[in-house]
Order: sequence, then C-alpha cells, then structure tokens
Amino acid sequence: MKFKTNFSKESVQKLGNVPYVHWSGAEEIYSCSTDRNLLKWTANTRESVQVASLPEDFHPTDLHLLVLKANVGGHGGKSADSLLIASNDGRFIIINKNARLERTISAHTGAITVARWSPDGSALLTAGEDGIVKIWSRTGMLRSTVIQNEGPIRCARWSPNSTAITYTQGSLMAIKPLVANSKMSKWKAHDGLVLCVAWANHSNLLVSGGEDCRYKVWDVQGSNLYTSFPDENPITSIDISPEGDLLAIGGFNMLKLCHYSGWSYSTCRFPQNVGSLYGLNWSPDGTQIVAGCGNGALLFGHIIDRQLMSRNLKATAVGRRTIILQDILTKTSDTLEFSDRVIRMALGYGHLLVTTPNQLHIFNENYINTPVIVDGRTDVHILSLGVKNFVAVDVSAIYIYTYTGRLHLTPKFPGSSTQMPNLTEKCISLGANVLAVRDFADQTVIYIFDLLPGATRQDEASVIRSKSPITEISVCRSGGMDNQYLVFIDTHRDLYIASLRSGAENFPIHKIGTQVLSVMWGSDANILVGLHDACYTIWYCPGEACTDPTLIGLTTLTYDSTEFGKSVTLESFEGCQIGLKSSGALFTISVKIYCNLLHKFVQDSLWSQAIKVCRLGQTPVLWATLAAMATKKNQLRISEEAYARALQIDKIHYLQHIENLPASCAEQMAEHSILNGRQTEAEICLLHNKKIDEAIALCIRMHNWSRALEIAEKHQTNLDFVLKERQKYLKALNKSEMDPKFLSIK
Repeated sequence: MKFKTNFSKESVQKLGNVPYVHWSGAEEIYSCSTDRNLLKWTANTRESVQVASLPEDFHPTDLHLLVLKANVGGHGGKSADSLLIASNDGRFIIINKNARLERTISAHTGAITVARWSPDGSALLTAGEDGIVKIWSRTGMLRSTVIQNEGPIRCARWSPNSTAITYTQGSLMAIKPLVANSKMSKWKAHDGLVLCVAWANHSNLLVSGGEDCRYKVWDVQGSNLYTSFPDENPITSIDISPEGDLLAIGGFNMLKLCHYSGWSYSTCRFPQNVGSLYGLNWSPDGTQIVAGCGNGALLFGHIIDRQLMSRNLKATAVGRRTIILQDILTKTSDTLEFSDRVIRMALGYGHLLVTTPNQLHIFNENYINTPVIVDGRTDVHILSLGVKNFVAVDVSAIYIYTYTGRLHLTPKFPGSSTQMPNLTEKCISLGANVLAVRDFADQTVIYIFDLLPGATRQDEASVIRSKSPITEISVCRSGGMDNQYLVFIDTHRDLYIASLRSGAENFPIHKIGTQVLSVMWGSDANILVGLHDACYTIWYCPGEACTDPTLIGLTTLTYDSTEFGKSVTLESFEGCQIGLKSSGALFTISVKIYCNLLHKFVQDSLWSQAIKVCRLGQTPVLWATLAAMATKKNQLRISEEAYARALQIDKIHYLQHIENLPASCAEQMAEHSILNGRQTEAEICLLHNKKIDEAIALCIRMHNWSRALEIAEKHQTNLDFVLKERQKYLKALNKSEMDPKFLSIK
C-alpha cells in the first residue's frame, strides 16, 4: 500500500508561501496562504477558484473547517459550514460557506499557532505564542482559558469526544481534561521541539513528530507504544485517517504511509525540492490526502495497492478506479474498471464488495462479469460481510443486504439516526443470523437484531448491558440460532461472552478473559482467538464452556507472541488459519484441526464421528470441548465418557445422578439446566411443574437465599426449613445474620 502523489498546477508565485489546507468534502479543498487569497480546489483536477480575499493586514497561520459529517461525501461533497482562520497578530476570523465574514476576534498576544473546531462543532480552541490555550463558543465568545504557561505552544488538538485537549510546549506533550478538578498529565515526548501532533478519532492513540526526526505513538496515559527510527529531517506534519487505521507522516521532501501502530507501509521521497510538508490532511472518506508544501505548492495523494485476501481470492486496488481480482487456485485474474473512484472494498465468502461515491457493486467470484449494482448508497464508511448477508453503514442508517442486492433489513434503535457517522467497525458485528450494534451515546449498551425472516428481534432489538463501557464487540460467524454467541471487551480489557439464544429474554454474561486487546471468531466454527500484550489465546469452546470455569480452563490455550514482534494485530481467521500482522509482515498460525472438525461434526449431530476424532487426537482439549458441547446438546452418555477422558470425576458423578432421575421429569430437566449454567431456567421449570419444595432446595444449593425465602413465603411452605438451612450456613462461615429479610422474620 502506498500513496500516488501529484502537485498543484498553479505556480509557486501565485500561491505565495506555505498554504494551509483542509478538506471540505470528498473532492473539495480550501486553502489560504500569505497572499491572503482563500481558494477552493478540486482534488481530481487539481484546479482552483478564488472564493474570497482576506483583509490586507491579515496573515494566516492556520486554517480549519467545520464540516458536518452528514454533508461529507457525494460526487464532490458539500460546502463547509464554517471556516476558522488564524493570523500572526493574535486574531482569528470565522467565515461562513458563502464566504461572508461573520466574526473577527482578537484572542492572543502574538501569533496564533493553532485554531481548531471541536469534533462536535460546539466550540473551538486557539493556542498561541503567548503560551495560552483558550476555548471559545461557536459564535466566538470566550468560555475559558485552559492553559497559561511560559513559552509558546506549538500544537494543540481536541480529544475525539471533545472532553480533553492535548498540547505541546517545547519537547513536552500534555493532556488536559476539561472537566473541573481533573488532573493534567505531562511528559517529555521528543528530544527536540514537538512540531506536530494528532489524536485518533475512534481510539485512545496519539501520534507526535518532532525535531529529533522521529514520530511516536502514545496512549492517553502517556505510555510510548512505538518510536520510529530517525528520519533524515524533522517530522513536520502528521494526521490519522478518519477510520483510525492509517497514519500519514510528512517531512522535508518526504511522505510516509504507516499503520496506526507505527510501522511503515511505504515512503515516498520527492526528487524535486518541494520543501517540508505542512497541514497534512486526510479526506473524510480516508482515501486521499492533501498537504501544503514549503515551496508554496499543494500536494495531492491517494492510496493505491490496497490489498485484501480471503481464501483463494486476492483483490488489489491498482488505481483510483481499477481493481484487479485474482484467483490463486485457478491462476486467473480479472481487471475491474469503475466509472468513479473506489472508496471501500470488502472481500469474503466468495464475494467482492466495492463502494463508489454513489453506488455499491457486488461481485460473485463465479460471475465476475455480471455484478449486482445498488444505486443511491453514498457515504458508506463500514462494510462487513457475513455468511448470508452483508452490512453497509452510511451517515444515516444501517442496511442489511443479501448478496443478490436485495435489502433485507434496516435495523433502528433509539438515537440511531444521529449515531451513524460515529459508528466504527469495532462497534458493529454481523454474525450468521444476528447483528449486534454498540450504542454510541451509552457505551454500556449493545442492541441485538435477528436476521432470520419473521424473527422477534427484527422490529424491536434486545438489549445487553455491561457494567463498564464497551470498546469492541464480535458475534460468532457460524452455528444455528441456538448456537450464537457475542463477545465484548470493556475499557478494563476484560472479555465477556453472552449467549444469543432465540427467544431468550435475558442474556447471562460470563467473563472468560482478562487483558484482551482484540478478538476474532473463526469463519467455520465457534472458536475464538484473542490478542494480549505479549501472547495470544485460543478459546476452543467459549460458548458452551463459559458457565464452568474448569471447562474454560481446559478448553483454552495461550501461546507466546513475542516471536512475532511488537504491535501484533489480528488480520483474519478462516478455517484453521489465523493471520497475524506485525511490522508489515503477515504470519500464519494454525488452530488444532481436530477441534475444528469436532465443531463441524457436532453441528451436524454426527456424534460417532466426533468421538472418533477425540479418540484419534487423544488430547484433554479435545475431550473437554466434546464434553461441553455434548452436555449442552443433552447427550449425557457422550458427556460422561468425555469427562472421564478429561479426568473430571466430580462431573461424572453429577451426570450419573441426573441419569438416575426419572426420564423427562421436571427434576431431570432442571438438573440439566443447572449443568449448563442456566439457574433461572431450572427454577422456572420446577415452579411451573408445581415442584415448590424442589425449587426451594435448588435455591439453597445455589446459595440464593433471598430467592429461597421469597418462594417459601409466597407459597407458605418450608419456611422453617429455609431458616434452619440459613443458620447452618452462617454457622459454618462463623458469621451472624445481616440480611434484613431474614432479620425481619425473627
């Protein structure tokens, strides 16, 4: 992957000195420089028209546009709502989209070095050579003076949620929360001056560049995640793509494209003397960049050689409108030409999806020459593929399509229309029969939609609530409706799993991992892989084993990943092959093929073949996986043998106890629910069959004393038995009664 670059056609004399630039839409760019002309450029033709002339005593030092996300995209984009331009005499001006001057504010003593709109558009910040950072309202009213320091402030940026700012002063970098009485963090970032900084829109990553010729990646605690090798010249500009997956790094006669973790895809060094790059800026769709050059020209660039691979298919975008699709098995290739530039691609399940500014193209690997074209889908910023459907997300809604181009579902939830521009790939997950979406306003909420026709959760979504904000969600990609699972990672890096059984009113949540950075489900089986800081973990049976910590331990294997290097990322998990990427190198690791086969046999109810696989493999992981899946499918005989091979003697005794109960009686069904961790279901089963005494005994076994007392009082039976057992329990623990419900009875 690399940039293909071009320069503006106008001469250096016309543009003046270094231009300050910013995107207004998918194809429009505004620029201004010391010649005081405000120009509007077309990225495709690299031609400009003059929009306005700034006052004669106004010499620009920075420019930023407030562009509503609903207006981004289309065939050339929309005009920006407001342009914010700073000057070297301490003033800033606000110009509307009609080039009319709305405000002129004297803000600082000396030059303003930074002027930036907040991401939500409700405020703006200015920082200057006087060492002061100020927050202003959208209309130019001073709200607060955030920072007052000695020495000029070179850079400042908003946090993605507009609740904090980062700024640089000399070699120091700081993060200042805007909440009252909050603590500011400050650290030394570079050996020389920090010249540029960027804050990712959808992650807690910051990137800085300095006079020491290095760029560095940081988290919000100030921990250094990556430090580059020194370049030949200082790093003068940095920007992070809107999706947060790419970095653009600019220096003297140099442009670098990098992964968000820091390692470089490619470096472009210009033979002509264009000078240093300033104001490096990604387009809203994340496919193009623009920068002002030290010689006064504008640099335009777009990404080429972007590659996707899935099983036997490989897609490469070799130009703005050209994709080459290769079949590795048949050694054939097809060149796909489009009438407009390619914005997004997705490859998987035998299909290639391509979005252009106004269309969505669906290619089947067997019918490449006859694609299905969906018109009217603009501003698509998320494409996610599933076995039967795919999801496309634009700035207004979520759309679920079949691969024939038929619109299957448009799921909605409270506030969904306003949240779509902020939705990221980690906040939406498409499974075999389920769609999960994390709420952007309340990040502890996940909405669940069924994709099967006539399902109950299509019109009204079910809700899963977490105790902590959620950073990533993922739904399994195989299995039936009774075998669907969702995993999510919260801000504490804890990994949780929930069963999405059809018809369930609530979703029990179980914790199965800690310090997890990212996860991915297998394409053919419900096997899960997760990355940690220095290792990776494979859960061979997370859904069925999550209710039993012993089973989770038996069916989980952890391996060291330091041999792959630092900043390892998950790229794919297809079949038995897991793709990991580190520093640009792709590594392939394999899961146990016997476990993969075991999942397929159990899914098809081929129990004899499943047992043969376990007897052939003869590993504790295989037997424990079979035991967990057989227990859930009520195959007690197979479970007993599997537990015996896994040396789980206590579970064998429990299974024998269940088998000795009368067949299909309420007690047996309740015990089976207990074995699968569904305590509420077991209690309901007993109560519906008028087994009151057994339900009370079950609650006591589970130490659910409040519920046992509630049932005894409601049905006026066994109250003395509950109190007697409660006293035995407290006496064994050497504790006194503290529960108000039991104290009130005495």
